[in-house]
Amino acid sequence: MAALAAPLLTRVLKHNAAWVLALAPLWIFLHFGGMLETVAGGNSVSGGFDWIASLGVRFSWYVDGLSLTFALLISGIGTLIVLYSGGYLKGHEQQGRFFSFILLFMGAMQGLVLADSFLMLFVFWELTSIASFLLIGFDHRREASRRAALQALVVTGLGGLALLAGLLVVAMATGANELSTLLASGEALRSSPLYAGAFVLLLGGAFTKSAQFPFHFWLPNAMEAPTPVSAYLHSATMVKAGVYLLMRFNPVMGDTAAWETVLPLFGGATLLVGTLLAVRQSDLKLMLAYTTVASLGLLVMLTGFGSEVAVEAAVLYLIAHSMFKGALFMVAGLIDHETGTRNIASLSGLRRAMPITFTAGLLAALSMGGLPLFFGFLAKEEIYAALAGTDMWAVAATLVAVVGNALMFAIAFAVGLKPFIGPLGDAPRKAHEGPLLLWLGPLVLAVCGLAAGLFSPFAHHLFSSPMASAVAGEPVAVEISTIPHLGLPLALSVLTVLLGIVAYLGQTGLRAAMASLVRTIGWGPDRGFDQSIKALVRLSVAVTRIVQSGRLDIYLTATFIAVALSILVPMVAFDELPAMPQVTEFWFYELTVVAIAVIGLGAVVYARNRLTAIVSLGIQGFAVALLFMLLGAPDLSFTQFMVETLSVVILALVMTRLRLAVSEHRPLGQKALDVTVSAACGLAFGLLLLKVTQLPFDDTLSRFFEVNAKVIAHGRNIVNVIIVDFRGLDTLGEIAVVMIAGLAILALIRIRAKDGAQAVSKQTERAQ
Repeated sequence: MAALAAPLLTRVLKHNAAWVLALAPLWIFLHFGGMLETVAGGNSVSGGFDWIASLGVRFSWYVDGLSLTFALLISGIGTLIVLYSGGYLKGHEQQGRFFSFILLFMGAMQGLVLADSFLMLFVFWELTSIASFLLIGFDHRREASRRAALQALVVTGLGGLALLAGLLVVAMATGANELSTLLASGEALRSSPLYAGAFVLLLGGAFTKSAQFPFHFWLPNAMEAPTPVSAYLHSATMVKAGVYLLMRFNPVMGDTAAWETVLPLFGGATLLVGTLLAVRQSDLKLMLAYTTVASLGLLVMLTGFGSEVAVEAAVLYLIAHSMFKGALFMVAGLIDHETGTRNIASLSGLRRAMPITFTAGLLAALSMGGLPLFFGFLAKEEIYAALAGTDMWAVAATLVAVVGNALMFAIAFAVGLKPFIGPLGDAPRKAHEGPLLLWLGPLVLAVCGLAAGLFSPFAHHLFSSPMASAVAGEPVAVEISTIPHLGLPLALSVLTVLLGIVAYLGQTGLRAAMASLVRTIGWGPDRGFDQSIKALVRLSVAVTRIVQSGRLDIYLTATFIAVALSILVPMVAFDELPAMPQVTEFWFYELTVVAIAVIGLGAVVYARNRLTAIVSLGIQGFAVALLFMLLGAPDLSFTQFMVETLSVVILALVMTRLRLAVSEHRPLGQKALDVTVSAACGLAFGLLLLKVTQLPFDDTLSRFFEVNAKVIAHGRNIVNVIIVDFRGLDTLGEIAVVMIAGLAILALIRIRAKDGAQAVSKQTERAQ
C-alpha cells in the first residue's frame, strides 16, 4: 500500500515524503516486535486463509525465531533506508518512483520470509527478483545499469525456476505443501528417494539468489543501483534470501553427507573468491559488495557444517552482518554524496568535516573486524569455536575462515577508517557533514551493533536463541558474551586481527597483485554471462531462420508431420493399433456416397487450376454431410452443408482477388512429400477413430447433459445447449478469434488498396 501511495505522496509532500513513508516499515517493525516474547518462549505464530481451495493452496504465514528475526531486520533496516533515500535522492525527479520500488522490494522480502505455503514462498521469491530488477536498473538511461539489472534478473530468475521445481519435488516426497507441515515431518524428506533431486534444485535457487560461486558475479554488478538499494540489498534483503532458504530447510535436509559436503565446499570457495576480489577494488561500494559475497559464502559454509555451534555462529554472524554492512554502505554513499567520489585513492582527512559519519563508519568497521564489545566479535568467536578441529576438513575450513575474516578486517577499516584519517585528499568537492536523513541510518545501525554486543544476554534471549533453535530444529541456547575466553577461538581471533592489520597496511600492494592476477586469468563468470547471452541470441536467430522462414507451406507441412507422428508413433510403439473391423454389406446409397467422395478426391488431385480444385474440394464435404444425414444426424448434416458451401464460396471469391498463376507447378519431390504427409495424417486419424470406437463407451457426460440440459440451461436441443451454455466461453472465444481474423484481413485489404491507389497516383504523375 505504501508503494502504491509513494509517487503521489512524494509529489505532494516533497522533501518530507520520506518521514511519512517510513511510518509503514516502522509500523511493521513494531508489530513484529510485539511477538518477540511469544517466539522467545518457544512458540510460533501462524495463520492464513484459503487462496486456491480446490488445490489445497493457502495464503498462509509462519512466524518462528528465524522468520521473526528476518522480518525485524527487513522492516527495521527498511525504515532507516527509506529515510536515507529521502536525503540521498533529495530533489531527484524520479524520487517517487524510487520510493515505490524500494517499498515493493521491502514487501516482497517480508512476504518471502513469512510465507508458510510453498506457492506463497515462490511468488514472493520471484517478486524480490522483479523488484530488484527495477531498482538495479533505476537509472535506466545508462547501459551499465540496464545490463546489471538484466543480469540479476536472468541469474536469479533461473534460480527461481529451480526453486519452484525443488518445492514441487519436496511436496511429492513428503506430501506437505506448507513449511510448518514440512518441519513437523521429521525424516520424511531425508529418507525419500527424491531427496537428491530436491537437494540439487533447492541449492540452485539458494546459490543463485545468495550469489554463491560461480553465480557470484551478478551481485557486485548490482552496485549500479543507487546506494540506498545497495545498502538494503546487501544487509537485509534479497541476497540473504538464499541463506534464509538453506536455514529454513536445514532441519529437514541437513545432517546428510551431501548437505555437509556441498554447502561448506561452495561456501568456502565463495568466501575466498569474494575477499580476494574485494582487495582488488578501489571503489568503496565494490569493496563492500565483494565482502558481501564473501560473507554469504561464510554463512552458507556454517549452515552446512552440521553442528549446533556452527548454527549459532551462522545466526550471530547474519545478525551482525546486517547491521555493520548496512551502516558501511550508507557511510560509503554519504561520502560519495558529499565528496563526489568513491575512489579510495582520492579520499582521506574527512574526519573533521564529517565527524558523525566518521563515528558511524568506525563503529561499523570495529564490528565487521570482529573486535571486542561488538556483536561482530561474538560472531567471529563462535565461528572459530564451530570450525576449529583436528581433522583435515575442520583444519581446511578454519584456514579459509581465518584468511577470509582477515581480508574482511582490512576492507572494513579501508572503508570505515581510511577515508577519515590523514591529510585532506583531492576529492572533487569540499566535504561537509550530511543532513540528518543521511547520517541517522548508519549511526543507528552502528550503535545497535555495539549495544547488541554489550547487552548480549538480552539480544540472545530475543533474537539469537530463537533463531538458532529454528535453524537447528531443536531448542538451542546461545550464551557467548563479549568477555574474551582463553582458548583456541580467541587465539584464532587474535591471529585474524594481526593478519587483517598487515593486509590493511599493505592494501596497495595487495590491490596491485590481485589486479595482475585477475588480468592473467582473463576469463571469468561475468564475461561468460555475456558470452552465453550472445550465444543464446545467435542460436535463437539461427533456429528462427529455420522454423520461422515466413513460408506458409513449410509451416503447414511441419504441423501436419508433427500431428501424424504424434498419433502414429505412440500407437505403434505401445502396440495400440486397432483391430480391423468386420466389413459388412453396404447399401447401394452408401456405396454411391463413397463413390462421390472418391470422384471428388480424384477431381481435386488432377485439377488443372486452383479454382477447379477448390470447387472439387467441396465435394468431399458434401459427401460427409450426406453420410451424416443417412446415419441419423440431420442437424449435423445441415451444419456441414452450410460450412462447405460457405467455404467453397469464400475461397473462390478470395482466389479471384489474389494475383496467382492460373495453375500451380510443384516439383515432383514436393508433390511426393505432400502426398506422403497427407496420407500419413489420413491414416493416423482413421486408425485413431477406429481405436476410439473399439473402446467401451463412457456415457457419463452424455447422461449429465441429458439430465441437466433442460433443468440448468432450459433447452431441449442438447447440442445447442452444450455450445451456447455449457461451453459458452469456448464459443465466445471462437467468435472472438473469427472476428479478430476478419479485422486483420480487412486491414490487410485496405492497406493493399491504399498502396495500389498510391501506385496509380504516382504513375499518373509520371505520365503527366
